[in-house]
Amino acid sequence: MIERLLYKSIEDKLFKGKIIVLLGARQVGKTTLLKQMLQKQEHVLWLNGDEMQVQNLFDNASADRLLSEFNGNKIVILDEAQRIRNIGLRLKLVADSDSDIQIIATGSSAFELANKVNEPLTGRKWEYQLFPLSFGEMAAHHGKMKEMRMLPHRIIYGYYPEVVMNDGDEMETLKLLTDAYLYKDILSWENIKHPDKLHTLLRALAYQIGSQVSLNELGQMCSMDSKTVERYITLLEQCYIIFRLPSYSRNLRNELKTSRKIYFYDNGIRNALIADFNAPEIRQDVGALWENFVISERMKSNGYYRRWVNRYFWRTKQQQEIDYLEEGGGKLHAYEIKWNPKAKTSFTKTFSNAYPQADFQVVTPENIADFLLPEQR
Repeated sequence: MIERLLYKSIEDKLFKGKIIVLLGARQVGKTTLLKQMLQKQEHVLWLNGDEMQVQNLFDNASADRLLSEFNGNKIVILDEAQRIRNIGLRLKLVADSDSDIQIIATGSSAFELANKVNEPLTGRKWEYQLFPLSFGEMAAHHGKMKEMRMLPHRIIYGYYPEVVMNDGDEMETLKLLTDAYLYKDILSWENIKHPDKLHTLLRALAYQIGSQVSLNELGQMCSMDSKTVERYITLLEQCYIIFRLPSYSRNLRNELKTSRKIYFYDNGIRNALIADFNAPEIRQDVGALWENFVISERMKSNGYYRRWVNRYFWRTKQQQEIDYLEEGGGKLHAYEIKWNPKAKTSFTKTFSNAYPQADFQVVTPENIADFLLPEQR
């Protein structure tokens, strides 16, 4: 079994007087991680927020009622907590009681859980995000060199645990994930009236990874107005399917200031949406795939190793560009991302003159481990 990087961080927070909230897309392994971590613990109660009986239990329940239901258990796991109405207020009642029960709530969509948990539980929770499996986790599992040899496979099929564990059945597994699980929370939300348009939007975004996106253009492609496109994109972000990268602007008048790029948390999901699992050697979009992989893996690495940075891309109106920037600790780091290690790369002088304090690095398959694994840096 693959041990997740969050394992120790969450374990260290048990019985420290706060509720633990674990967020992440469906099927990334939240329940598996907790079962692995708690397998030697006694008196653990598991509740599934997808079940109507559990939803009814929490509906208008008092702290005393909930504690009586938890009686005799030291740890209560509440899976898919976003499905429970007013869950934040219910958990606040438990957090404010004198009980020493450890509550762990998991959620696969932030649009419910964040709104209903974050404000009521301010100062009462530890919050973590679990991603699909990462380069770092797989390198720790079977060695860095083997995982580097797997890069052409990973940029096509991604890192969802069920995909990684079902060698040879990746395409079928990814189809099942995209059809049955990934949109479950969005499509069940009462205001989503046109799921076909949501799917069309996702495919349009999949073809534009690494490119600037225009809400108006996307709206025309999907027969939606720009406000609806923006709303759907926000929901897709809150279900951990895509994420946005803003543009960096500080010094130059011709810098793009409000542009956004959109990436997928997982390459396999992206490729499943466009039904293209061809090998990197025969793909026209291999550069965009590698860029999506590098940036999403760096986000996992930063999150798991608790590196606090702001993330951007940089571009001018004259199309001068830096693929990826990180700003943190008073320093600015600029990265060009190239699938071909032999490709000729130069950083634009416009950027280096405007930001002389920045350092520069090219990220390729040859040095990806140095970029993602802190012990290698």
